[in-house]
Amino acid sequence: MDNTNSFAIHTLGCKLNYSESSSIAKSLVENGFEKVAFKEKADVYIINTCSVTQDADKDCRFIVRSALRRSPGAFIAVIGCYAQLKPEEISKIEGVDIVLGASEKFNIANYLKDLDKKANTEIHSCEIDKPLAFHSSYSLNDRTRSFLKVQDGCDYNCSYCTIPLARGASRSDTIENVVKNVQDIVATGTKEIILTGVNLGDFGISNSTNGKHSESFFGLVQALDELDLPVRYRISSIEPNLLKNEIIEFVAKSKRFVPHFHIPLQSGSDAILNKMRRRYLSDVYSDRVVLIKSLMPHCCIGVDVIVGFPGETDEHFMETYKFLNELDISYLHVFTYSERANTLAAESAEVIPVEVRKKRNRMLQILSEKKLHRFYEQNIGSQREVLFEGDNKEGFLHGYTDNYVRVRTPFNKELVRQSGQVFLKEINSDETVSVDIVNMDTKGVSAHMHLSVY
Repeated sequence: MDNTNSFAIHTLGCKLNYSESSSIAKSLVENGFEKVAFKEKADVYIINTCSVTQDADKDCRFIVRSALRRSPGAFIAVIGCYAQLKPEEISKIEGVDIVLGASEKFNIANYLKDLDKKANTEIHSCEIDKPLAFHSSYSLNDRTRSFLKVQDGCDYNCSYCTIPLARGASRSDTIENVVKNVQDIVATGTKEIILTGVNLGDFGISNSTNGKHSESFFGLVQALDELDLPVRYRISSIEPNLLKNEIIEFVAKSKRFVPHFHIPLQSGSDAILNKMRRRYLSDVYSDRVVLIKSLMPHCCIGVDVIVGFPGETDEHFMETYKFLNELDISYLHVFTYSERANTLAAESAEVIPVEVRKKRNRMLQILSEKKLHRFYEQNIGSQREVLFEGDNKEGFLHGYTDNYVRVRTPFNKELVRQSGQVFLKEINSDETVSVDIVNMDTKGVSAHMHLSVY
C-alpha cells in the first residue's frame, strides 16, 4: 500500500461515535494511512453517521458534497448507525463508494486497499439480530479528557428508538480490559475519562450469545476507583432504573468518580413514559435525584427530555414542565420528537404538530437556562477541583470543575491541562464562572472534595 494515502474522518452524533472514530483512525494509521483534518484534501473521507439526528440523510449528503468539492476523486466511505439502518438510501448519494454496517466499520482498513472510485456503491452491512462482537474504543483527540467505550448495543425497546436496530443487542467489555484501556489512556497524560455506552448501566454482558451478566457496572466502578492513577472518572448517561443506590452511595464517597450524573428522563408524565415503553415511572426518577442531593448537595444532575411525543397533550407536557421545575436538577438536554421508521411510535395517529413541538422545546430550553444559572449561583463562594483545557479562547483558559461547572481564568500556559483547586467567584455573561487559583497539582488529578456549596 502507498504510505502516502491520506484519510479524514467526520463524526456525527454521540460521544460513543467519537470514541469509535478515534479507534478507527488509530487503526488506519497503523495500516500506513496518514490522518489529516476533514477540511483538508484527502484520498479517503470517512463519515461516521448517527441515526438519532433528524436530518441524517441531509447531513450525510452535505458532508459528502463538501468533501468531493475539496478532492473530486476522493474515495468516500460512510459508516455508523445510519449506515446500518439505511444502507440503500446512502448508496444513492452521488459520490459514495462504500457503506459499512455495525460490525464492518471496524474492519475498514480491509476495504481501503483499492481506492479507485466505484461505478456502483458497495454495501457491507450485518444482520443486526445476530450476536455482535464488542469492539473497545476510546478517544484521544486531546490530552484533557477521553471518552472510553465500555458497553454497546441495547436490549430495551423504547417505542421511539432505532438504536437497537442500529447497534444490536447489549454487550460489554470486560473489567480486566477496561482497566488496561484506562492505564493506556492515563499513560498519554489524559486526566479525565468519561465512561460511555449505549446503555451504560447494563454493563456486564461480555458474551452477547447468552445475554447474561457476568459482571456489573457497580463492579466496574469499584475496580476503577481502586486504581492508583492520576485520573478522575465521569459517568456519562445512565438509565434511572439502572442507577442503583449502591452506585450513588459509592460515588458520594469516592475520590476518583466526580459528583455528576446525566440521567435520561424523557418525560415527567407517567402516561407518556408508558407510551414510550420506558422501564420506570417518574417516582423512580425523583427518588434518584433526592438520594443524590441528600448525599452530594453540590452534585450536578443533567436530564434528557423529549417533547412532542405522539399523544403528548398540553396537560402531559405541563406535567413534565412542573416535574422538572420542582426537581433539583442542573440542566436539560431537550430533544424534539421526530418520527423514525420501523418504530412503534411512528405508527401512532396521535401526531403533535411541529409548531407545538418547537414551542415546547423552547419552553424547556428556557427552564434549562434558569436551572443552570441557579446551580452556578449555588456554587459561588465554594472551592472545587478543576481540570483546565488547552485552548486560548479570547485570552481565557476554560475548564470544568468536578461537578461540571464551566469556569474560566486569564490564559496562563502553565495551567494548560492542569488540575487543582479553585475558588468560584462570579458568573459571567457567557455563563461561565470566574475563578481564583487556590493551588494546582501539576503531577496529576487531586482527589476531589465533597464540599457543600449551600
